[in-house]
Amino acid sequence: MASRRSPDNRSPEDRSPEDHSPEDRSPGERRSERSDRRAARSKNRQANSSDSGFTAFLTTVKGGLLSPTTVFIGKRLLQALLTLLIASFLSFIVIQLAPGDYLDSLRENPQFSDYVQTLEQKYGLDRPWIEQYFRWIWRIVRYGDFGDSFTFKRSVTSLLIERVPATLLLAFSSLVMTWAIAVPLGIYSAVNQNKWGDRILRVLSYLGQGFPSFITALLLLIMAQFLTPLLPVGDMTSIEFADYSILGKILDLGWHLILPTLALSIASFAGLQRITRGQMLEVMRQDYIRTARAKGLPENRVIYRHALRNAINPLITLLGFEFGNLLSGAFIAEVFFNWPGLGNLTLKAVFAQDLFLVMASLLMGAVMLIVGNLFADLLLSFADPRIELGKE
Repeated sequence: MASRRSPDNRSPEDRSPEDHSPEDRSPGERRSERSDRRAARSKNRQANSSDSGFTAFLTTVKGGLLSPTTVFIGKRLLQALLTLLIASFLSFIVIQLAPGDYLDSLRENPQFSDYVQTLEQKYGLDRPWIEQYFRWIWRIVRYGDFGDSFTFKRSVTSLLIERVPATLLLAFSSLVMTWAIAVPLGIYSAVNQNKWGDRILRVLSYLGQGFPSFITALLLLIMAQFLTPLLPVGDMTSIEFADYSILGKILDLGWHLILPTLALSIASFAGLQRITRGQMLEVMRQDYIRTARAKGLPENRVIYRHALRNAINPLITLLGFEFGNLLSGAFIAEVFFNWPGLGNLTLKAVFAQDLFLVMASLLMGAVMLIVGNLFADLLLSFADPRIELGKE
C-alpha cells in the first residue's frame, strides 16, 4: 500500500503557490508576489483616502450649512416671508378701501359685459376681498403667477421682468455715485473742520437736503432744455441704439443715465456726506487715534486705516435703507425723465387701479428693502469681525 506523504513532504510540483517556502519559489514568483502585495497596500490606501476625503467633504458641507452666516441668512429669509405676507395683506386692504376699481369703467359699456364677467370669474373679483387675496397668494405660491395687468393686457410677471432691471440699474448707479462722492467729501470735511472747505460743503449739504426730489428733478429738466442735445431727456436709450456697437450701447445708456441719476442722488448725497463727517469727527476724538498719531504713523494711515474703519459701520447700516428709499425716489425721477422702470409702472397702475400690477409692484418694493437690509447686515459683519451674526 502506498504510503501517505504529509503536505511538507510533497514534491514542489504538487504544492500550491501558497505552500511554497520563499526558498522554493522562483525569482519571478517572488517578484509577482511582492507586486501583488504592493498593489493591495495601494488599494487599501486609496480606499482609506477616499473614505477620509468623503468624510472631510461631509464635514465641510455640514459646517457650511450650519455656519452662523448660513443660519442667520435662513432665519432672515423666514422672517422675510412673514414680512412679505403681512405687507401684501395690508396693501391689499388699502387698495380695497379705495372707491371703485378698473372694471367699473368697463361695466359702463354694455359691449364689455362678457369680458367683465370673464375677468370676474377668472380672478374671483366678484368674491369677497379676503377670498380674492388668498386666491392671489395661492396662484403666486403654486404657479408663480402674479395675475394679468388689465391696463397693459399682459402678465404682471413679464412686466416686472421688463421693468425691474431698469430700476435696479438706476438705483445701482445712484448708489455708486452717492458713495463715491459723499464719503470722500465727508472725510475731507471732518479732517478740515471749520475751514472754508468744510463750511462750503456744509452749506451745500443743507441745500441738498432742503430741496425736495421733485424740485431737484424739475431744475434738472430746466437745465437740460438749455443743454439740449448735450443731455438727453426721455427713455433710457437713443432711437439708433440697436445699430450701435457694444461700447456705443454702453456709452449711450450711461449718457441717458446722467440726469435721472443726479435727480435721485442729490438728496442722498447730502445726507450721507453729513453723516460721514459726524462719524469721522466722533472717531477722531478717541484715545486710540491720539495714540496712533503719537506713535508717528502717517496721517493718511491714521485717517483711512484707523478712523474710517471704525466710522464706517453706521454708514453700512444706512446702505440697507437706501434700497427702499431709492424705490420711492425712483417714482419721481422715472416720471420726470420718462425712465421705463418700476416706479413709473407702479404710478400708472395706481392711476388705472390695476389691482394685480399695483400689488406686485408694492411687493417688489418690499423685497428690495428686505434684500437691502440683509446685504447691509452681511456687509457689516464682514467689515467689523467683532459683530457676530444672529446675536444681539
